[in-house]
Amino acid sequence: MCLLPLRPRVIRLIRMPARPVDAGRRTCSARALSPAVTRKDYILRQREEHGRRALAVLPVHYPKELLTAFGVLAVELWGPPGPPRGEGAGRLQTYVCALARNALAFLASGGAAPVGGVLFPHTCDTIQGLATLVSDLGEFDKPVLTFLHPKGPPRASAHTFLLAELRSLAEELAEFTGRALEPERVREALRLHQDIDTHRALLLDARRRLPLSDRELYEVLRRGEWLWPEDHLAELRAVSASLHAEPVQKGVPLLVTGYVPEPADLLEALGRAGAYLVADDYAAVGRRLVRSEEWFDSEADPFRLLARRYFLAPPCPTRSADPGERMRHLTGLFERSGARGVLVHLLKFCEPELFDLPWLRSTFAARGVPLLFIEGELEASLSAREVTRIEAFVEMLS
Repeated sequence: MCLLPLRPRVIRLIRMPARPVDAGRRTCSARALSPAVTRKDYILRQREEHGRRALAVLPVHYPKELLTAFGVLAVELWGPPGPPRGEGAGRLQTYVCALARNALAFLASGGAAPVGGVLFPHTCDTIQGLATLVSDLGEFDKPVLTFLHPKGPPRASAHTFLLAELRSLAEELAEFTGRALEPERVREALRLHQDIDTHRALLLDARRRLPLSDRELYEVLRRGEWLWPEDHLAELRAVSASLHAEPVQKGVPLLVTGYVPEPADLLEALGRAGAYLVADDYAAVGRRLVRSEEWFDSEADPFRLLARRYFLAPPCPTRSADPGERMRHLTGLFERSGARGVLVHLLKFCEPELFDLPWLRSTFAARGVPLLFIEGELEASLSAREVTRIEAFVEMLS
């Protein structure tokens, strides 16, 4: 479905929350690293203890470093998974992706009450169109911000466009928070998020030596979707300390590419079948990692640093990356990781992701690589049919 994106420029917000993480804990249990605190509690504590404002953010790509520099807590909204809830559940057609339908229903039902507004990146026309629909159909009366990132290769015009968008969003955030942007705070935020990406990349690249199940690893990685960056970095460092010198993972290694690892019990199904994820190209995880530090210059304009870092992320169909470039990236990732098969896990009706599906199939088929395609709608749990397909796929690879 194509929803016409309109660009509202409304800004005001309230203050939001945090719970410090014990960076000294050294354990290989992700659950031990996860304090029993809900997102709502965490948001409220950030507000009360640190005076931080919270902003719900739709997927996928947005300048999180800029939000950090303004002291804004980003709380990403990936659905949420499960059936749409509340009166807004039926306000979009069933052939619209589940993420958009669930997000609209969630906002309409008051699920985002603890935050003071929502940021909509231009991931696709549907998500961008929600920026206007949440007020018209979602009964959401809080500020709505948008961020239009460029599509396609990093042409000079794309850099110019991105710089203008970054400065425009910074103006909105300044009004949103009531504080002026300090260039040094942007540089500090950029270094902080690069440090986070370095540790996330380490955990993904050294997957064979990490004594965690896929479910435990992804619980840690995805907590970055709502933790304050320094808290998330402390957890990542603690998990990195549990890496073994030699491989500890057993089973069939797979490369995964897709949108978001939901339902989470898909990860458990892989483990029970005797497989694990050794390479990640999820839009929610690996596809947002910047591994290079070539972009950083302590003397450069902070907006130009943000733009440089943006264009160093892996190719992503939601940014209209060249399919050939993306296939080269994925085959390189496959070969370096030693994976033996590919799991393509997509969201039903997600046009940007589905456009690349023929390329994925033909690219890996030409190399004789087995590929399993699973399509879902953010169900609360994985169906028995898909569990059986996973088991058969892993058995074939074994």
